[in-house]
Amino acid sequence: MSVKNKPIMILGCTSDAGKSLIVTAICRLLANRGVNVAPFKAQNMSNNAAITEDGLEIGRAQYLQAIAAKVTPSALMNPVLLKPSAETFSQVIINGKVDTDISNMPWMARKKLLWPKVVEALTTLQSEHEQIVIEGAGSPAEINLRQGDIVNMSVALACQADVYLVSDIDRGGSFAHLLGTWACLAEEEQKLIKGFVLNKFRGDPKLLGNAMDWLEEKTGIPTVANLPYHRHQLPEEDSFRLGTTWQHGAINVALIYYPYASNMDEFDALTYQNDVNLVPVQKNQDLSVFDAVILPGSKNSGKSLAFLKETGLDKEIQQFSKMNKLILGICGGLQILGNRINDPLQLEDGNKQGLGIIDLSTTLAYEKSTLQRTFDWAGEKVEAYEIHHGESVVLSEAVKPFINDNMGWQQANIYTSYLHGLFDNAVFYNWFMQQLGAAQNGISWKAHIDQELDKLADMFEEHGWL
Repeated sequence: MSVKNKPIMILGCTSDAGKSLIVTAICRLLANRGVNVAPFKAQNMSNNAAITEDGLEIGRAQYLQAIAAKVTPSALMNPVLLKPSAETFSQVIINGKVDTDISNMPWMARKKLLWPKVVEALTTLQSEHEQIVIEGAGSPAEINLRQGDIVNMSVALACQADVYLVSDIDRGGSFAHLLGTWACLAEEEQKLIKGFVLNKFRGDPKLLGNAMDWLEEKTGIPTVANLPYHRHQLPEEDSFRLGTTWQHGAINVALIYYPYASNMDEFDALTYQNDVNLVPVQKNQDLSVFDAVILPGSKNSGKSLAFLKETGLDKEIQQFSKMNKLILGICGGLQILGNRINDPLQLEDGNKQGLGIIDLSTTLAYEKSTLQRTFDWAGEKVEAYEIHHGESVVLSEAVKPFINDNMGWQQANIYTSYLHGLFDNAVFYNWFMQQLGAAQNGISWKAHIDQELDKLADMFEEHGWL
């Protein structure tokens, strides 16, 4: 691999060490300085995905990092995306498109096919941008995965990146994590590490004592930054804020959090607004106390539906639908609310009877729809996107179009749509809150995210090493 520009690479001692957020911060910091910068992650595993302008699917984190870098998101920035749809199976997205053959291959047999895609994507990005900021995955010290590595030290060695190793000090054991991870690397890999980074620090830095000097004596590598715990409202890479409970006197919305729930970041506008309390529901409970229920997307609608039936939440949702309160189903949630999910190609979990709350029938097709959408609704422009295999048809005259034809339907108090990202639009947020009799103070979430990115860059400017 030819090296035109020496990349910066962020690796972590563990998953959730903060790699993604640090790459995002660096991208915005450099972009604000006028640098033509772009993010890169060779392989990501997440059901939070985004669609590029040319209809290609990439990880939500890389999409956000591109926005931070002020460049157009591209599949080159995430050439391999793994989307878990069963305990031991993930759909493999290559350069933005599903690759069924590789999806069905054993894990260790994939490298010979995937590595050339990684090299090509990174080489192209380097030719187009002054600076590339690379994110690793998990930990480079997972010895059992080294043979099939296409995302950590294999990438670092191929482009001779300046590597920074991050530890989540909020978890404890940071210095042991950093030393142990460094010790697990080969000598040629250790030479690429330019600095250690402590992340998510809370408290008095004096409490660290001489630990950083001790670590440098052991490794020869300095600790270049101690980044504080930074609260933000940016999309998470592959998680969702749990633990919120029903609150007396609030507008309470139940978000059904079944297995394989996807694109959960699209509800951030509800999560962070003070006028509504969004409550993830993971087990059977009385839904009648809620003001509305949302069924999100799913990477495996059949398995998500089976979970509802196993827990008894199916009965709770059906009972709630009779209370004349709002139910909203997005993508997989739309399919679950319908009468039937037909899966003739066994793409997910086989044929299933839906909850029968709206008269729709869905068939899962081989081709996946991945599109950005822009249209007028209620006198305002709406931006959204599609990611789905399902093709749904109306079964009765009681079902009417919702938002736009062939993409969403309504039956009485049940509303459904294949469009993701609706709540990012103030007009849709306000519509939703109006149905609940609540304050209609929606904002452009896109503009809000841009402000959050600048705050993140300011934090890194103060505490980082660039």
